[in-house]
Amino acid sequence: MSLLRRARALGDALVVCVNSDESVRRLKGPGRPVMTAADRVGMLEALEMVDAVVVFGESSPAATLERLRPDIWVKGEDYAGRELPEAEVVRHHGGRVVLVPLVERHSTTSLITTLRTGRSDATSGVA
Repeated sequence: MSLLRRARALGDALVVCVNSDESVRRLKGPGRPVMTAADRVGMLEALEMVDAVVVFGESSPAATLERLRPDIWVKGEDYAGRELPEAEVVRHHGGRVVLVPLVERHSTTSLITTLRTGRSDATSGVA
């Protein structure tokens, strides 16, 4: 929620792009996603700071961002030092990419690791 609040504070509207279930499986492997895209969308739509949710099926949201043409594309700071495939699309339309800090141990990957190992020292990230 912290990342979403920070993202919303940067602009006039917050549109959240969500990977489809098939896309998550391709990126994260079998057993993922933990929650279906429909459930993730429903949770996000219930949040006051979220204006809209878009589901995309590709590995990158580049095609979706080509249609949306956001002024600001927000990602978690775990992407620092990496070139995002979609960043070029955002910049091509005059937008900018902003990385915001994450809340430790609030990623799906970290939660799954904690549940499997019983240890809460997993690194943070976004799922």
